[in-house]
Amino acid sequence: MTTQQQEQEKRYDPGDSTLKFVARPDDITLDDDPDTLRAEMSCGHAVTPQSLTAWCRSLLDQGQYKFLCPALKEGTQQKCGAVWSYQEVRKLAVLTADEQRHFEEAMAALAAAEFCEYKTCPGCESFVEREDHLNLSVRCTICTAEKGQFYEFCWQCLRQWKGPGPRADRCDNDGCTNKDLDLLKKCAMMTLPEVKNVMCPAIRACPTCGLLVEHDKSGCKNLICSRCQKEFCFVCLKLTPECLKESSYYSLCADGVAPRQTAIPCWKRSST
Repeated sequence: MTTQQQEQEKRYDPGDSTLKFVARPDDITLDDDPDTLRAEMSCGHAVTPQSLTAWCRSLLDQGQYKFLCPALKEGTQQKCGAVWSYQEVRKLAVLTADEQRHFEEAMAALAAAEFCEYKTCPGCESFVEREDHLNLSVRCTICTAEKGQFYEFCWQCLRQWKGPGPRADRCDNDGCTNKDLDLLKKCAMMTLPEVKNVMCPAIRACPTCGLLVEHDKSGCKNLICSRCQKEFCFVCLKLTPECLKESSYYSLCADGVAPRQTAIPCWKRSST
């Protein structure tokens, strides 16, 4: 049986007293089929196993391991944003054994990527974690032990470190440039059709952690960063709660379009 067939077969047990069944439309798909049984999530919004599975899988595909409710708060244009636990999602999405395995492996990998930053050492090809995010000069303990002297490489150009350190901009190797910053400066412009055709750079750095992200050109102007999980406006680069104080998800920002970024924010994790 294919994954699609398994999803179509999913049904709630009408006799399950641990679930709260409701007669309201599905708050994710807005489907109101009277023959479909819908259950209420902890935040009060209604779902079916199919809609919940599809939504949470789409979040994982976008690099997000926290499951946030996408429904709008009643009478507003603000998203609910409640965080559902994996245990709740697993139960109300009626995840199959294969789906549970996929979800758990993806969640583990994404969580690890959020809290650790690794690159391959050019000397021994082992994975090295960078502890100081303001220093491009990174010491490899394996190479240092094998060579009997300090071995440091450049986090930016991935070559053996050349020049004085520590430094946050570049080493003295030819061509050592911040490729992410170059991309921000040179990327094409894009149009957001559902936000009054506003134009902005096609690539942005998350204002919280600096991860480079692209908008798929559909839907509203806001994105949730896959690394720090903060939602921000792709147009004005404010965090969503700030942007929404004077605009909506589909209207022009009060401060207009933020210019191309000339610096990449450094993630201060303790503040998130």
